[in-house]
Amino acid sequence: MSQDGAAPGSERGLVAPVPVDPAGKNGPTRGQARGRGWRRSGHGLYVPAEVPVTVDQRILEVGVRLPGRGAGLTGWAALRWHGGGRWFTGTSADGAWLDVPVALARMSVRPQPGMCVTRERMDEGATTILDGIPVHTPDRAVGWAARYAATLTEAVVLVDMALAADLVTLDDLVLWCALHPSWTGIEQARQALLVSDENSWSPQETRLRLRWLDARPSARLVTNRPVFDRAGRHVATPDLLDLDAGVAGEYDGDSHLDRGRRAGDLARLARMRSLGLEVETFVAGDLAARGPIVGRLGAAYARAIRSGVRREWTVTPPPGWTSTSTVEERRALTASQQQRFLGYRRAA
Repeated sequence: MSQDGAAPGSERGLVAPVPVDPAGKNGPTRGQARGRGWRRSGHGLYVPAEVPVTVDQRILEVGVRLPGRGAGLTGWAALRWHGGGRWFTGTSADGAWLDVPVALARMSVRPQPGMCVTRERMDEGATTILDGIPVHTPDRAVGWAARYAATLTEAVVLVDMALAADLVTLDDLVLWCALHPSWTGIEQARQALLVSDENSWSPQETRLRLRWLDARPSARLVTNRPVFDRAGRHVATPDLLDLDAGVAGEYDGDSHLDRGRRAGDLARLARMRSLGLEVETFVAGDLAARGPIVGRLGAAYARAIRSGVRREWTVTPPPGWTSTSTVEERRALTASQQQRFLGYRRAA
């Protein structure tokens, strides 16, 4: 039960697994548990068969097995439970379920299918009880995810999306790494923080940024920085912009294939180019290998040089402009301001 007496996960519309009840009141009888009306949720616990297996239900069914001390959900599962659900979907690129990551101070929980267990030291305050289950705090969860990510690129993507969800700040994560200098994978986490950004709007934007910096290490890139004309009118907010070269990059995901949105995209490109920006658009296939991006960027920079420096644009906002480039700036917004100023991120 959660602290207020409600069943774990009930406030999220989820169903907590229960043990066998000989009386059949608080759980299935042994006979019912063997029937079609219930499904087994790990060792000794059951859920009504009609309960759908969603990512949040999977997290709950793992979380209720954990003791309140010395254990916690971590990584993507903890970040989703804290409210970062848009980007922490619990699925791989091919749509397969990811194992729910759990950190234990000692191996006191029987592993089950769909659970990934690591043994971790538990410092004070690392875990909190949220809607009835123990989860790592966001900084600890991001630290775990970045340390155990398969590649540095994926570590940066995880960090960027936690920042995009406003769960942590970059300063929070730098401090966490500084306080845990000898932990497994900490060097990868540190390297990830060096190139992470609080204003990336999607995983693919992050991957494009890293490819760009790999091809052009000296580029002074900014992410989703509003561009204005000399009269102070907002023209566009390109995904990436090299402030020195005047080269902008846009990543077009599947949502940009919509006919109505495509027309708007083309109009934005025309406005940016009219001010002297050289804009290159990329799609998913361009990120699969280094070569396509290197060639496309090289051509864009060459065009920018040939066209000369025509700075009819600026990134200096007009008086009264509300910046939302950092986690702290976004957290400081009122609810109505968040709806007004951050709605664009849902369509990014």
